[in-house]
Amino acid sequence: MLFKGQTLGKYRILSPLGSGGFGTVYLARDTWLDKQVAIKVPHRQGLDFSELLREPRLLASVNHPNIVAITTADKQDDIFFIVMEYVAGETLESVLEREGALDLPRALDYTVQIGNAVDHAHKQGVIHRDLRPANVLVSENGMLKVADFGTSRFLEIAAHGTTVIGSPAFMAPEQFQGKAVFASDLYSVGITMYQMLTGELPYEPPPPSALHKLLTGELVTPPRSRNPAIPRRLNDIVMKALAPQITDRYTRASDLLDDLLAAKSVILGTPGPRAIADLGLDDASRAARSNAPPLPRAVKYQDREAARNCWHCRRPLHNLATKCPFCGENQ
Repeated sequence: MLFKGQTLGKYRILSPLGSGGFGTVYLARDTWLDKQVAIKVPHRQGLDFSELLREPRLLASVNHPNIVAITTADKQDDIFFIVMEYVAGETLESVLEREGALDLPRALDYTVQIGNAVDHAHKQGVIHRDLRPANVLVSENGMLKVADFGTSRFLEIAAHGTTVIGSPAFMAPEQFQGKAVFASDLYSVGITMYQMLTGELPYEPPPPSALHKLLTGELVTPPRSRNPAIPRRLNDIVMKALAPQITDRYTRASDLLDDLLAAKSVILGTPGPRAIADLGLDDASRAARSNAPPLPRAVKYQDREAARNCWHCRRPLHNLATKCPFCGENQ
């Protein structure tokens, strides 16, 4: 544990920000640049140095406006730590605990921002495996930053994760079996979206004896049944993200984003009566929607470089990869 006023090289500790299963995060000041930063100190300090560098190297590979950026990694006074950008604001979990269900424009905007972060990470071959509101930071200007990719794993190392890591309330069914794939993160996005739209989780995590109910999907109640104001089109997107079988679920974040933005253009735009009727709103909601002023647009972030897939096995590759780590074919 570090204390207020303690220094690690050029960094002076200001206060603790939070602690999780993998480390403790502190607010600190870079005394050279006179700038606030966040410092993460892993709990397990006795690991081999190359193992300690695994998380910062992973974070360095996912550079995106909606992902907490890493500055550097260092070791001072026998303490290894990771220096990251400090995001002034609060977690999405705190927002939901205080406000409950969010209004539709805000819920859609937040989901698109999270989706942008996940889409970028997946294009780099990285899955999060513990995506939940507690790991999403909401800045003071409304920008979302997904944090804690330290529980992730490069898909270049294996076709899917094999360790059970995650928070049960937000875990996809296959994660309870020790497997994590791209679609697992999208299931977690679906749970988060459900909570933003209804103020509730779709179900309580089942005990081991009832895991089969999760695998069959019988625990999931459609969000529209809890909040009738949710348009049918949006309800269907959430339910597809929460499909228990991977083959029935969104498997690419870009597909989820495309559906969200298409729905958003109808739901929050200025569509004609026919489009409004197609939303599944009641008469009062239709009338209110028809007279509502235009609302802010959520935007799908486009990576500067297009995503690449292996020509042989079609699995995602890093933009600079010359050889597929999965099938070994040269690109």
